[in-house]
Amino acid sequence: MNPHVPVIQTDNLSKVYKSRRKEVQALYHLNLTVQQGEIFGYLGPNGAGKTTTIRLLLDLIRPTKGSAQIFGMDAQRDSVAIHRRLGYLPGELSLWDNLTGLQVINYICQIRGKPDTVYAHQLADSLLLDLLVKVRNYSSGNRRKLGLVIALMHKPELLILDEPTNGLDPLIQQTFYELMREIREEGRTVFLSSHILSEVQAICDRVGILRNGELKAVERVSDLTHTDFRWVTVQFREPVTPELVAGVPGVSNITVEDHALKLRLTGDFDPLLHAISQQYVVDIHVQEPTLEEIFLTFYGDTTPAVSNYHRTAKEMVS
Repeated sequence: MNPHVPVIQTDNLSKVYKSRRKEVQALYHLNLTVQQGEIFGYLGPNGAGKTTTIRLLLDLIRPTKGSAQIFGMDAQRDSVAIHRRLGYLPGELSLWDNLTGLQVINYICQIRGKPDTVYAHQLADSLLLDLLVKVRNYSSGNRRKLGLVIALMHKPELLILDEPTNGLDPLIQQTFYELMREIREEGRTVFLSSHILSEVQAICDRVGILRNGELKAVERVSDLTHTDFRWVTVQFREPVTPELVAGVPGVSNITVEDHALKLRLTGDFDPLLHAISQQYVVDIHVQEPTLEEIFLTFYGDTTPAVSNYHRTAKEMVS
């Protein structure tokens, strides 16, 4: 494939679901480009349009407006040729319960015309998946592992993965991350929908943030995590009150624990330093925001309690 041709490109891709009572704009004028050899993370709350986007790319549904190209080919007209070159893991995986994992793999290989299962066995070993067990006896995590083996085993040029590590234990998640990095090193491409922000931060090159069917931002993860706000903890020798920094430009989310003042600082340090200049400062600790905190700011929630970060994100993101 020509490396200058985007692996995925959409042009005002839109989808409206119609019913007797109303119309729902599931996706609105999506203009997105994914380049060869990158891992692209696709994030958004429930109902944002992530699954709709994936179904449109795979030609499982048709757009109301706009178009999509994969490998430079039309996602509708050339869908059969495109599907030969990609691997797909859906969010909800349906398999043949009466077959063993190995029988499922052999059947898929026959359909694809690629009977070599050596790499499939290597993947199963890496993921600690017993292929001699029937699918009906697999846990949800093992079903997910089998889905990953099926998506990866023919070494596709493009992987489209919907919540790939859902139900996997932390050890297997790390194995998955290593597999994704190997795929990137080989020049292949991954389009990854995930609600696990630490996962996106660990392996993705760029991230797109979707809300109410609209793409709100596309950023490199390295740039996204270097925003203009940070958490600052100032340790004083004497007790202090929040009033010490109240009203200081750029300061918000002020909490006090005895001699320590924790706050969120946007912009320059100078106004804060002037405000505390009359106090004896023992220590200052500066912490960059996590990707999860940054994600929340895209939805107008700039003041989440620390203890609620994971709960809030889980409620918001699909």
